[in-house]
Amino acid sequence: MQWSLRLRAAERGIWKSAQLRRMLADAGLVISAGKMSSWWAGTPPTMRLEELDVLCAVLECTPNDLMTPEPDKVAARRPRTTEAANGNGGNGNGDPNDDGGTPPAVTPRLGKPRSTPPL
Repeated sequence: MQWSLRLRAAERGIWKSAQLRRMLADAGLVISAGKMSSWWAGTPPTMRLEELDVLCAVLECTPNDLMTPEPDKVAARRPRTTEAANGNGGNGNGDPNDDGGTPPAVTPRLGKPRSTPPL
């Protein structure tokens, strides 16, 4: 996600994190200076929905105004399987027409119970 807190705050004439922090406190959300710093300086690792709700109310915006999806970053984080790396598609069935978009089929082990542990 692309985090745009500073841009949205600037659109409202808020240029310092301390000013936004005071406005949030006036709206009932008291947060630490460290948390405010992480929100202001970059993308916060976590955020409670109630915090996001107050933040949007203070900035008169929606969550969509603060966050923009980045699907390319998500795709880059997906692990590549050995079959996909070898050109066999993503599901390991060797189908050259497979684009790797569907997971492999899972078949039940009916009649094949697990082996008993050693004595």
